[in-house]
This record gives sequence, structure tokens and C-alpha cells, in this order.
Amino acid sequence: MTDPFAFTRRRFLAGGALTAAALAARPRLAFALDGDTLVVRGASDIQILDPAFQNGLLEEEVGRALFLSLNRLGDVRNPTNWTPYAASELKQVSPTEIAFTLHDWLEWTNGFGPVTADDVKYSFERVADPANKSAWAYAFEAMDKVEVTGERTGKIHLKKPYTPFWVTTLPYYMGHIVSRKALEKVGGKFTTDVPTSAGPYVIEKWVPKQSLTLGPNAGWKGDKPTFPKVRFEIVTDDESAALAYESKALDYTKISLNTLATYRTKLPADTTLIEMNGNRLSWLTINLGNPKFKDERVRRALQYALDIDQVMQGAYSGLAAPATGVVPPSMFGHRDKILYPADPEKAKALLAEAGVSDLTIELATLNDKTSQLIAQIVQALYAAVGVTVDIKSYDEGVYWTLGDKSSGDTWKTLDMVLMNFAGGVDPSENLTWFRPGQIGIYNWSQFDDPAFEAAYQQGAEETDQDKRGALYRKMQDMMEQSGGFIFLTHETFAAVARGNLKPFILADGYLDIARVTKG
Repeated sequence: MTDPFAFTRRRFLAGGALTAAALAARPRLAFALDGDTLVVRGASDIQILDPAFQNGLLEEEVGRALFLSLNRLGDVRNPTNWTPYAASELKQVSPTEIAFTLHDWLEWTNGFGPVTADDVKYSFERVADPANKSAWAYAFEAMDKVEVTGERTGKIHLKKPYTPFWVTTLPYYMGHIVSRKALEKVGGKFTTDVPTSAGPYVIEKWVPKQSLTLGPNAGWKGDKPTFPKVRFEIVTDDESAALAYESKALDYTKISLNTLATYRTKLPADTTLIEMNGNRLSWLTINLGNPKFKDERVRRALQYALDIDQVMQGAYSGLAAPATGVVPPSMFGHRDKILYPADPEKAKALLAEAGVSDLTIELATLNDKTSQLIAQIVQALYAAVGVTVDIKSYDEGVYWTLGDKSSGDTWKTLDMVLMNFAGGVDPSENLTWFRPGQIGIYNWSQFDDPAFEAAYQQGAEETDQDKRGALYRKMQDMMEQSGGFIFLTHETFAAVARGNLKPFILADGYLDIARVTKG
């Protein structure tokens, strides 16, 4: 058998060097901290910047620079619960009421006037409206309405107490405020052509699949960002990003754990290495709606067949720890251990008992290097118990349509998918994607358990953290017992920054560009 752990950084340097060379050849490429321009890596290109419909990755960082939220979270390394942002005042006035007052200097670009409480109402209720089919509608399901009490004042009414609202809804992309006038003028939604914004930056230039430059919003009267301009260089591959950084084409980039292993020994000059426990979950999702996996013994065999420690060694250079669920060790609700640890002999016995001897599984994965490493190790480990894995790699644009029912019927016929999600600052945010309402959106396992949904609702209303934690551990038990999930890891976060650059990193691993500083 081919050694599944022979796929190391060295194997990929040749391809990465070609990508880095192409990056260096781009016109007007600046070097580290060139003047007032901050140059950082974008791991993907933008597709949809509309907060109600955005996909994530680079859109997270760009959207946060363009749009405002009522509050915002602190750096994950120096956490504060939250601080007001677009709101000059934001307070809970009853268990189900949140009052806000907007800064009186906030203005929309392109002549759309002041940012108003009616814009807040429109923004929140637009995401929440089922007719708009926003993937982020779940975040507002506890909200009843937004009451406008003045041009810049309003009150958010909740249907019931909802503990996570402050940290999982208000400060994230679904809580970004858009202009009612502008959106109605362009037909209710937009993609990359932003009709108006009110944050500290505006889009100055976009070269698709190459770079995106942000410039200062002339109408911004809040705290000025340290860097008037930010350029995102699009580098989708981790190894290529490291090489681009080494060539001084980037001031900041996240890096793979293979690169981390190298940098621990020899760090590039004038560089700060950032390493910390991550909140990004990697796991294998098994489609419970696929007839191949109808027999629970087959699903359980797939869980027993996978030695996660070997995946950690082969794909993450031993620098990541196996996950025990969707809630990371640093967060309440974390489980101590999984229910079905590696046992290849038990896996073989279960397959034999189920009368399955020729199982072939199509494993869908992104085409980045780490995903490819994981997929090849999974392929080897399953081969050891008699299961054939056919790896199907996709670029990001196609990959995220696979389980999306609005993109076709592929979501019904998926076998297994290697998935990777950024988590939040509350366990509810990590668990919400696996609720019944997310089937055909982000619940690609088609996991459908009424008890899971009931526990989620109970946890959202509960104020006692110990009780919430117990509920969330129980929910992760339900997920694993279904046979639809094999938890891999919460990826260790690793990044490099040039010189005296001080990146502002949020809990999901994305930058808040406006709060990146020097010194």
C-alpha cells in the first residue's frame, strides 16, 4: 500500500512556486507594508458581497470593511464580549427587547443619505424573511421585528429570550446594515457591484481572480484605520501563499500546518509567527439520505474504520488534535471523547454483518492541498477495511453548490464530503448548521432529528452556562450516533505577519481589516 503520509510540503513546492511566480508577475505588486497600503492574502475571490447572501472567506473580510454592524467582537487573543460599533448606544432593556441609537454622523456613500434605524429594520427583516431564502435567516428566527422609534433610534423585539443573539447575530455578516433606498433601487439584492456602503472603506479596484483593493471612504467620520488602503492578493493555495509571503509579496497570510512545522524551525526574516487553537472544524459528512448508507452498521463501520490520529500526522504534521465534536476544547459544551474510536476490525465485522463487500464511496473535496492530503489518507484507511474511495476534487465555486438544493439535485445523491467550517464564539453557532432547516443548505448529511432541534431551542433560551453546555454535549452525541458525521479536527490557526504589523483576528480566523495596526 502507498504510504498515505508521504504527501508533504516538499511534494507541493513545485506547483506552489509556479503560483507564487505568477503572483509576483502581477502588475503593480507592492512589497511588505509599501507606504500606506496593507497587502494581505485573499484565500478566494469575491462572489457575493450582499450580506444576506454572501458565502464567506474573502467576503467576510471585505464585507466587514464596507458595512457596519450594531456591535463588533474583540480580537480572539484579547477577547472582549462585544463593543458598540454603528450604535452609539446598545442595551438590553428587557429579556426580549434591545434598544439602539445609531451614531448621528453615519452616512451612505453615493448620495443615499444618513444611515437610519429604518435601514436596520430593513436589513434584519430582509435576512429573516423566508421569501428571500437567505442561508443566514436562522440567526434571526428568535426576532419578532425591529421597531423604528426615531430616525436614528429603534428597538429590536425578540419572540423569546435568545442568549446568542449578541455574539452570533448582531456582529456578523447577517447583522450588517444595508440601505433600504439603495437596495430597493437595484431590485432587492446585489452581487459584487455594491450600490452603497457606510464603513471605513470602499472598493477602489477589483481584478477578478487576482486582487481587490480597498480605499478610504471619504464620508467616514469614525476612527480612521491605520492603513488607508488594503489590497487583497488572491492566492487560493496555502503553500503558494507561504512562498508569496517569503518573496515579500504579502504582509500577512494564514499558513498551512505543514508550513508551520517548517517555520517553527526557520522563520522568514522580520516575521512574527502567530499560532493558537483554532475554531475551524474539519469533518467528513455522510449523506444519510443516500441508499448506500441506509444500514446503520455501514455508517458505524465507516466511523470505526477511520483512525483520526493518522489523519492528524499525515495531513497536519501532527500539529492539530483530533476533534471530539463540533464544539472546540476552548468552549463550553466541548465533549471529552468521541463515542466510536478507531477500530478497523470492528469496522470489518460490521460490514460483513451488513452483507456489504464491495462498497465504493465518492468523496467530494475542495482541491486545496490540505484537503487533498486528508482525502488520500481517508482513501488508504478505508481501503484497509475493504472500502473503495473515489476522490472527486472541485474548485470552490462548484464545491459549495454540491449540497445546495437551490443549485440542483446533487444534494440528494452525495456520498461523502470533506467539509470545513469556521466556528463562532458560542456553541450554538457551531451547531446550528446541522438542524433540520439546514438540509439542502449546509446540513449536507441530511441529519434530521427533532430531538436535536428541540435541544437547540432549549439551549438558546437557557441562561445557565452549565446547563447549556450539557445540552450541547448531548446534541453532539446525537450527531455522532446518527452515523452521519466523522469529526476530524479543529484546525490549529497559524499565520505570519511582517515586521511590526499587528493583525486583528476574530474568532472565526478572519481579519478585521479596519483594526489592523502597526507598532
